[in-house]
Parts: sequence; structure tokens; C-alpha cells
Amino acid sequence: MPTEYIIVEDEQFAYKEMKRMMARLRPEFEMVAHTESVIDTVAFLRRGTVDLILLDIRLADGMCFEIFEQLKISTPVIFTTAYDEHAIKAFKVNSIDYLLKPIEEDDLLVALKKFESLHQENYKPVDYQQLEKMLMGHQKKNRFLVQIGDNYQHIAVDDIAYFYSEDKVVYLQTFQANKYIIDYSLTELESKMDERLFFRVSRNCIANINAIKKIAKYFNSRMKLTLEPPCPQEILVSRERVRDFLNWVDGIN
Repeated sequence: MPTEYIIVEDEQFAYKEMKRMMARLRPEFEMVAHTESVIDTVAFLRRGTVDLILLDIRLADGMCFEIFEQLKISTPVIFTTAYDEHAIKAFKVNSIDYLLKPIEEDDLLVALKKFESLHQENYKPVDYQQLEKMLMGHQKKNRFLVQIGDNYQHIAVDDIAYFYSEDKVVYLQTFQANKYIIDYSLTELESKMDERLFFRVSRNCIANINAIKKIAKYFNSRMKLTLEPPCPQEILVSRERVRDFLNWVDGIN
């Protein structure tokens, strides 16, 4: 039986190049499918298995990691990605084959040889959730675009003291005491901010560690925070989050 593989790629040029290189490097392999989206890839893999998946990280309808949330996949994966060098290191740590776009034929050959050296009984499925966390950890925002009247201005993350919500509106507060409305929810911001600097201290606030000027015990095992500049809302860390909050303040991930 020939080695069967699937190419998951939403860019037509990238797909055609991958198909061409695979035909040249491993003509004995059989390409059994080409999909462009998470939903189509999940549908295909539900119907059967393949020996190898060539998988782009960012697809037409989302990130490829959504596939692994819906299916348990033990098949070896060669990722293709346009992410930067630092993000790529995350894949190396997890012993995952990867190709940085634009893909060179020599790099694909090395990845294929690594795949061929794997014995299925010794291949350990990868923790894709951990891999996603490592990858996305390198994709944090470093500035925000805000509108002031008819003009636009960018705000560096280092200048942001905290974000807070009020009446379903989210505000960005700077250390210079300037306040701007932004088009993000606090839930979205949690995943976009560097967790070493920012923490969801309450349901309505995400604070920069450098904006926290006082931490005090409060009624019912909660913590009360004083921020600078002052926040228009009372900031209380819930009892359930106190331990995580104190670990974050202490620099424990």
C-alpha cells in the first residue's frame, strides 16, 4: 500500500507548489485529498485515516488547531506556516515537523525523511492544545489603533494601564490617564495580551501589573486592588481567583 497523505491549504499557489514538490520528491506517495478549511478537513478525516497530513496553520475558516479540538488525531503532521522564527521554535520543542513559507524543496525533503524515520508504534501523538498555546503565545498584540474624532492613533501596549468595561463598552486606559473606546471584548483581550503583564483581575477589568499600586485583603476572602490611574470601578479579585492572581503577581506562571 502506498503512503497516503492529505494537503490542507487554502492558498491555491501554495497548494499547487506543495503538490508539485511532493510529486517530484515522493512520486510513490498518493495524495488522497486536498482541503481548504477546518470544516472540510474534519469531514474528510471523520471518514477515514491517512498516513501523513500536510497542514497549513491558518485556514480559510480559522486556525488548524480547531481540527484537533474536534477529532483525536494520531497521524504525523507536517505543518506549514508563515509565522515568525520565534513561533517556529515552539514546534521544534514539540518534535513537530514544520515548513516556513515560502517552502523550499530541500526543507520539505528533510521533513519527509524525518516522517519516514518514524515507526508508527514509537510515534507519540502530540499535545496540540499545548502546541497551540505555545504558538499563540508569540502572537500577542503590541499596540492598539484608537480613533480620536476623525483621526487615528496607535497606543503601545507598554502605555496601557488597564482595560475595563462599563455599560457593555470596553475602554483602554493609559498610564497618562487617557481613555479610549476599543472594539474588543475583555474575553478577546485576555488571549491577545501578554499574560506576564496583564491579568483579568475582575469580571470587568484586565490590569497591567505596573498599574497595581495596592493589594489588600477584603471581605469574604477576596482582594481589593487600587490602580493608578484610578479606575472608575471598584476592583475586587474573586475568592476563586485569588490564588491565581497572587501567583501571577509573584511571577509564577
